[in-house]
Amino acid sequence: MKITDLRCAVIGRHPIVRIVTDEGLYGLGEVEFTKPYLKPFVLHFKEALIGEDPTDVERCMLKIRQRGSFKPYGAAVSAIEHALWDIAGKAANVPVYKLLGGKVRDKVRVYNGSIRQKRNGERPEDYAADVKWMMERPENFFMVKQGISFHSNMKDTIPDFHYGITQTKSGYHGAMDQGQISERGFNHMLDCVAAMKEVLGDKVSLALDCGPGWFLNDAIRFARAVEKYDLMWLEDMLTGDYVPWVNPQAYRELTTSTSTPIHTGEQIYSRHNFKELIETQSVRVVGPDPADIGGIAELKWVAEHAYMHSIMMAPHGTANGLLGLGALINVCATLPANYIAFEYPSASDPWWTDIVIGLPDGPIVRDSHVGLLEAPGLGLDIDAEGAQKYLAEEDRDFFAP
Repeated sequence: MKITDLRCAVIGRHPIVRIVTDEGLYGLGEVEFTKPYLKPFVLHFKEALIGEDPTDVERCMLKIRQRGSFKPYGAAVSAIEHALWDIAGKAANVPVYKLLGGKVRDKVRVYNGSIRQKRNGERPEDYAADVKWMMERPENFFMVKQGISFHSNMKDTIPDFHYGITQTKSGYHGAMDQGQISERGFNHMLDCVAAMKEVLGDKVSLALDCGPGWFLNDAIRFARAVEKYDLMWLEDMLTGDYVPWVNPQAYRELTTSTSTPIHTGEQIYSRHNFKELIETQSVRVVGPDPADIGGIAELKWVAEHAYMHSIMMAPHGTANGLLGLGALINVCATLPANYIAFEYPSASDPWWTDIVIGLPDGPIVRDSHVGLLEAPGLGLDIDAEGAQKYLAEEDRDFFAP
């Protein structure tokens, strides 16, 4: 089997990768909706892949993996890798998890970081009402993740929240505010955490998406101050999202200063950039995204390495979309016992449920779990006819044989 074409079309807001072969099989991969500009970067790899056997996934990846980078550009390489695995599974007539060593769980635990409503404000009672709404959802999520501090509007709405540089007024996605947090801002965050925990109790766990933007002194003080609430983790306090470095030394000082678990990893590209973070036990939880780290094989390697160092695994996945759900389910079905849950990616537009083929009948999430997808490959496909109206004129041949 040989690759005859590599295509990329933006459907809705998601760049979708389609690899076509000379035997009629094709594979699909999805880039999260915040990166529609990556289409040219995906197509940049066409020359490297034409003529290769897509079932030799690692051989194909050796040609392109070194050209990826920290979020966002690792997404192009990752989506291509997903499409290669999709073809490999279809060629073998098995789900991809069978090619990754087989499943160790029959259903996969997820948590809520993406199904949200518009919050009424930034007061503690607003945060409490927000998590109450998430707690009462029919998916019965075991855990919810809430944005605070630099990962929320409180940095703009709380007067003098911090003393640093403000970038967010530019409206540019990925711009980062950073600075020393004021006493008023610090106390406001603690009041919001207390209000949320009063609602959730020990029935539903709480994690906080914090940044990036903190300095180490504030991060240590806050992590110690919330120890009594038994939070699942504090995420991306020092680096994260679109920050292209890891800073394990600072994370290690933070981690060893508190019993509150510290988490990072969604922006990190490649297993190599997790090496020091894991081997120095600089965090308690890693959260790579299969759509940013370089693919599902990279994520599995990191999970196994973290397992050997007693570090937990909770993959990121907020904006990966329903097609990207296939990659998350297949790889997480194979992960070791340090796996907690992945961040459930909801559809970026309501019509996605109409054009994605292979989703379970009825609710996708039941009691905070999703079932395995038994169709060959990654288990999901796109209805070509239904998707046509969402394609640009230049992409009309995207679904052609």
